[in-house]
Amino acid sequence: MTDSRRGKGRLVADRRYPKKAQPKAKARKPAQTKRRRTAAKAPRRGIVGFFSRIIGWILRFFVRLFMRAGIVAALIIAAFVGYAYTTLPDVSTASDGRARGSVQLLDRDGVAFAWRGDQFGGIVTADSVSPHLKNAVVATEDKRFYRHFGISPRGIASAVRINLSEGRGPLSGHGGSTITQQTAKLLCLGVEYDPSEWESEAEYVSDCRRGSLYRKGKEAIYALAMELKYSKDEILSIYLNRAYMGGGAYGAAAASERFFSKPASALTPQEGAMIAGLLTAPSSLAPTSNLERSQARAATVLRLMNEQGYLTDEQTRAAQANPATLSQQAQTQTGGYFADWVMQSGPDFFTRDTTEDVIIETTLDQRIQSAVEEAVKTVFATKVREGSKAQTAVVVMSADGAVRGMVGGRKTNVAGVFNRATQAKRQTGSAFKPFVYATALELGYSPYDTVQDSPFCMNIPGSGQWCPENYTRDYKGTVTLVDALAASLNVPAVKISESVGRDLVRKVSVDFGIDSPLTDTPALALGASEASLLEMTGAFAGILNGGSSVTPYGLKELRLKGDDTQIMGTGGGIGERVIQEDAARQLIWMMEKVVTNGTGTRARLPDRQAAGKTGTTQAARDAWFIGFTADYVAGVWMGYDDNTPLTGVTGGGLPAEIWHETMLRVHQGLPAQPLPMIAPDPPRQVAQPERAQPQRQQPRPQRTGNALENALNQLLRDILGQN
Repeated sequence: MTDSRRGKGRLVADRRYPKKAQPKAKARKPAQTKRRRTAAKAPRRGIVGFFSRIIGWILRFFVRLFMRAGIVAALIIAAFVGYAYTTLPDVSTASDGRARGSVQLLDRDGVAFAWRGDQFGGIVTADSVSPHLKNAVVATEDKRFYRHFGISPRGIASAVRINLSEGRGPLSGHGGSTITQQTAKLLCLGVEYDPSEWESEAEYVSDCRRGSLYRKGKEAIYALAMELKYSKDEILSIYLNRAYMGGGAYGAAAASERFFSKPASALTPQEGAMIAGLLTAPSSLAPTSNLERSQARAATVLRLMNEQGYLTDEQTRAAQANPATLSQQAQTQTGGYFADWVMQSGPDFFTRDTTEDVIIETTLDQRIQSAVEEAVKTVFATKVREGSKAQTAVVVMSADGAVRGMVGGRKTNVAGVFNRATQAKRQTGSAFKPFVYATALELGYSPYDTVQDSPFCMNIPGSGQWCPENYTRDYKGTVTLVDALAASLNVPAVKISESVGRDLVRKVSVDFGIDSPLTDTPALALGASEASLLEMTGAFAGILNGGSSVTPYGLKELRLKGDDTQIMGTGGGIGERVIQEDAARQLIWMMEKVVTNGTGTRARLPDRQAAGKTGTTQAARDAWFIGFTADYVAGVWMGYDDNTPLTGVTGGGLPAEIWHETMLRVHQGLPAQPLPMIAPDPPRQVAQPERAQPQRQQPRPQRTGNALENALNQLLRDILGQN
């Protein structure tokens, strides 16, 4: 019998339709995936698996190490930034970064003509300056200034790429510094100048500008601290106040006044672009140094402003078509030598080392200064051979010693250079002779008194025999004092100097203002001693003013900016009387003959009287002409800095021509005034014994009352061969 239940399971009808395979496949799939995962997770065997495990461990180690080192470095940087943050000054304190104050020099009419020290026009802000200046600075120096956090990785990478492409080191040349970083550098990273730690201010500034990797790191930290402490506009304000912008101007306010004579708030697009363009190279790009180069740089800045949307195309074209130019005041550029001299003549704590802003009123006349400069250029351009290295110096002053114009070398528009008018000490030659004759006239002698011009020798203790000669090496015989001076004869000058007393000649010279040491030898009368042109011109001014000493001066008044109280007044002017007025006026009469018919005829003026004296030293190493009209005294020196002899030049030549050209321009438009001179009484005709010299007029009674003068008079009579 069959089992019905067992058979039931094998019924064919039950298998007619196959079972669905999907559920079973789904059930098996997870098992297969698990097996694959298990196989993937299974460590590789052999040497490949070994090294794979080591490399994986090393990578995981360094990842964890770098993460931890990064966290530590971030904490350290945060600490440094936090410390720098605590040292940052207030915005107002940080804005004025000058180590020195400024000095502004005004001419006799109150017009500014020179600036010295660190010129500062006052504090400005990013909101108070012209928006054109603000935009120009951002467009030129840091176009992402308002978007970065103090440093710009993109800018640094770009700078490194440019430096490498130009063959420099990665940190040489372009620095990729943001405005914030540049401001940090201007603040010297918080290090203040200490004279006890630095040999000079220049060394301190140089250290602040160093570009080493270490300094770059400190600069970045300081910049980050500034971004936390100040707003963007405050950072920009500090930058606009501290940056050097050429021409002695620190900050936008000073630059605006210096170049355009207007406040920084009133700058046009082209003016703002010019100032912003100076930031890369303020000394060489300054418009006072090279206007065309400055304008070309400004055109580039205008293009950058246009590209960044600060100016429309129309505004850009208009600005580039009408570039900024210097104001009339800034174009002056006169009186550099004079300004340097005034700065040196004043006290250091109010001039060269001042920490305040100072105003100095001076005696300079810009019209006369321009006349001097034009005269020098004219003579050297037309009458000096090309390539000559000869130098010159010219001083023009009033009879009271007020200096009106000064040139200390052939280059006129310069400052901070050697000033031959005040610093050079040169032998004076025959230009010294008026002081010999001044001494004689003061003792009562007449210009018509005579002296023998003939070979003459003296025994000088320690030196032997000395025989002076005339420049022409011939002799005139018996000559009057006035003729001896007009012809610049040497032998009569020595005889008169020795007769009146060398010590008296030295005393008169010193009293007239020649402060340089004077030799105590007979050659004193021939100008063997050295003196500056300023000293000699001042001494001649004493003759013009009637015989009183003169101290040349250029400073009239010194005061602090914004304060009307005078701190210091003039230190010069007319001093004590040296010789009597009638003696001085007779000397002027004698010196007028030098110009009319003596060695100085090239200095003769067409419309007015002039008096003066030529001077040529041994071997023609120095040539002088110093003279005066009724209005002004002018002195001219010419020579080589290395004492090379001049070729074919005497005091009556080129120096007299420079004097002539100068005084023509100085007196243009001025009415002619007669010289304050007195012609002496004509010589008396008296019977004389055979072979006797013409008789000298007797000294005036009022000056023959003491024994010394009588003895000196007798000595003169003995030398002159008179009874």
